[in-house]
Amino acid sequence: MQTVLVDRSDIRRAMLAQAPRDPLGPGTARLTVEHFALTANNVTYAAAGDMLRYWEFYPSGAPGQGIVPVWGVARVTESLCPDLPEGARLYGFLPMAEGLVLTPRQVAEGVFIEQAAHRADLAAVYNTYTAVKPGPERDDHLRSLLQPLLATSYLLFDWLADNDWFGAEQMVVGSASSKTGLGLCKFLAEPRDRPYRIVGLTGAANVDFVRGLGACDDVLAYDDLEQVARVPSVYVDMAGHAGVKARLHAHLGDALRHSAAVGTSHWDKFAPPADLPGPKPQFFFAPSQISKRRQEWGAGEIERRITAAWKRIAADAGGWLDVVVHDGLDAAPPVWADLAAGRADPGQGHILRV
Repeated sequence: MQTVLVDRSDIRRAMLAQAPRDPLGPGTARLTVEHFALTANNVTYAAAGDMLRYWEFYPSGAPGQGIVPVWGVARVTESLCPDLPEGARLYGFLPMAEGLVLTPRQVAEGVFIEQAAHRADLAAVYNTYTAVKPGPERDDHLRSLLQPLLATSYLLFDWLADNDWFGAEQMVVGSASSKTGLGLCKFLAEPRDRPYRIVGLTGAANVDFVRGLGACDDVLAYDDLEQVARVPSVYVDMAGHAGVKARLHAHLGDALRHSAAVGTSHWDKFAPPADLPGPKPQFFFAPSQISKRRQEWGAGEIERRITAAWKRIAADAGGWLDVVVHDGLDAAPPVWADLAAGRADPGQGHILRV
């Protein structure tokens, strides 16, 4: 079986490799990957792979090399699991590979939880798989590209609302051209009586793209971030660029009410925060907000809201997203290299059809 290995010491480097074909045991099922999405979100998984244990979902067995998890659809080709027949299709957390073996347990109609021992104490949201019916290929692709990213966007929005916007009059979104960043900007723009302005920060080459989305009150290139108004603000950092973070903290100072770290798409510019003016950056972990809302609202409600939310944003994706489909797993390393090096076009979404 082919898989893609990423060098854990330099995540820009990826290569095809052969992996052993795991045997089936009682209650397990073999899945063949149909397609998966590659986005900057996956780069964050690799960059934070040790801290947030993403490397542990699909151990590579190769010293210094890791398998990056991706979101996509896989089809059951062999099954010793009575609840999961051959031919079923599941959407969820997959390896960057041709296939995988799961030990699934059905917990609701069309919903399965992976029970492999090595994943028992990993975040539950990543161990959940949902049955999907055959339909238009573009719908499958948009789900894989946008659902995990826009789910994080919505959970950020919900978390900010849950904290009464931290008393801020301004939401500053870093890497606003990323799918998660633009999704957050769009969700922040939805409330008619919102008490804050939305400022998107992005690279100079992406300013027009972000302005064209129509979700921000102002869009600034990183070089111009000192133009951000010094009013009570929240900074949501999708990029993890240490220099940008330091400059914005220094510029806003006491006006910064909260600094949230979400992604590390600028992983090569990341550094642990040290002696920053204003509040210490705090990492936002989406599964924690899901767990909180499940306890408060009951099972299924946060998932229902997430689904409705990402579908709202995806409905107009044709206006800002060009889905680029690549055939064959051998296309993954060069796409990955461009994403990890920050060369990807924000208006494109990459699908690997395995």
